[in-house]
Amino acid sequence: MADKLPLASDEHVLEPANLRDLNEPLIDHAEGQLFLTQAFNIIVEEVLCKGTDVKQKVCQWKEPEELAELLDLELREGGEGQQKLLQRVRDVAKYSIKTSHPRFFNQQFAGVDYHALAGRFLTETLNTNLFTYEVAPVFVLMEMEVLRGLRQLVGWTEGDGIFCPGGSTSNIYAMNLARYQLFPEVKSQGLYGLPRLAIFSSPESHYSVKKGAALLGIGTDNVIMVKVDDGGRMIPEDLDQKIELSKSQGAVPFLVSCTSGTTVQGAFDPLDRIADVCDKHKLWMHVDAAWGGSVLFSKQHRHLMKGADRANSVAWNPHKMLVAGLQCSALLLKDTTNLLKRCHSANATYLFQQDKFYDVNLDIGDKSVQCSRKVDCLKLWLMWKAVGSSGLAERVDKAFVHVRYLVEQMKKRDGFHLLREPEFVNVCFWFIPPSLRGKEGNADYQDRLAKVAPTIKERMMKQGTMMVGYQPLGNKVNFFRVIVFSPLVSQKDLDFFLNEIERLGDDL
Repeated sequence: MADKLPLASDEHVLEPANLRDLNEPLIDHAEGQLFLTQAFNIIVEEVLCKGTDVKQKVCQWKEPEELAELLDLELREGGEGQQKLLQRVRDVAKYSIKTSHPRFFNQQFAGVDYHALAGRFLTETLNTNLFTYEVAPVFVLMEMEVLRGLRQLVGWTEGDGIFCPGGSTSNIYAMNLARYQLFPEVKSQGLYGLPRLAIFSSPESHYSVKKGAALLGIGTDNVIMVKVDDGGRMIPEDLDQKIELSKSQGAVPFLVSCTSGTTVQGAFDPLDRIADVCDKHKLWMHVDAAWGGSVLFSKQHRHLMKGADRANSVAWNPHKMLVAGLQCSALLLKDTTNLLKRCHSANATYLFQQDKFYDVNLDIGDKSVQCSRKVDCLKLWLMWKAVGSSGLAERVDKAFVHVRYLVEQMKKRDGFHLLREPEFVNVCFWFIPPSLRGKEGNADYQDRLAKVAPTIKERMMKQGTMMVGYQPLGNKVNFFRVIVFSPLVSQKDLDFFLNEIERLGDDL
């Protein structure tokens, strides 16, 4: 009999005696399900009960070294018992930021929708991949229907689309599709032989425009910034001039990325007038409506996106204003020529066999640059089913009502100074402490004012009472940007917000 061939050396050959009983699974289902039930109860208690209670803190602030020690982050060779693991779950929940808290105003995701959350639990449990009908039949059909519903709100009766891992990716997809449509040879030949391409956007657009230009080899220097008006909206006349200038300098303009709901000021670019310019120069018009797209549900406020139906593509994040939960980002296309698949397909025969027993057009994975793709449509579908389009419209309208109330109350108090009247649900303002009031003419006024927001932010974080963001913008020093849209917010929370800013900053 021939000698046994070693794997690496004989001493490392694994014999059955070195393993657990091969007839027994490595995971104890009863023990695992008990742990899951207990962990779920902790999650409900810490995140959904305490985490939405205004009597509780938004965050339990710890310095990094202390937090690392509290969490016992070190990974070891041996495992831990169930009770220790349950404490780990509790600690993770306890020391994480409570983004569902009514006084979390920090980001463009906040609050919780319990129907959407049920969808998130279900997709995580089912743990499937949205690339073929055979492995995700329910979700292939569901994604198609949800995308159809979103396109209909844009104003398109047909088209295409895909859920992406965030609005940045949706914006980058649009760039790639626009370039491929103009120069399809880029897919096989790469950048070799392409002319210098030019993208047009505004200085208040999302930073993913420049990131996408860098990633796709277009170059950040070829993202040309179009002037904006005082409200942060792109000026179409300047866009037209910049395109003409770019052409005269030998570049090939191919895409305009406009914004519906800019990140800081919440500005909406004038889409109809931009569409006129794009039509004139035959450019792809992309609308980054990641933040503002949800106004399309509202009869009262959808006018902010008038002209969106004339665009080639729209990015929209329902995980923001609609509270579908991270992540839920859709790229919507007017295209009906299967451009998504033609641009991104690699025709992997082990996955996308053409002789399957069902309609292979339902294998949608080749539309994506990803292989593994999470199911992001269920949470939106379940929420939409629960409250209907009218319920989602009510959420949008209520957010605008809250913003009007907040602005009215600010104007009644000393020390609150708006950048300008908000167009959307971003309220940007300075808090001017008593020591700086009436000192606007002093040489050091701007320097001192710039330090106010960071100091107040540090105090609120360490005390855990609420969270709100701040930033500079152009020549404007640090100011607060409060985002008001969570369905859990009440007018009492807005009153608390103003009182707390005053409490934390009056002695500065």
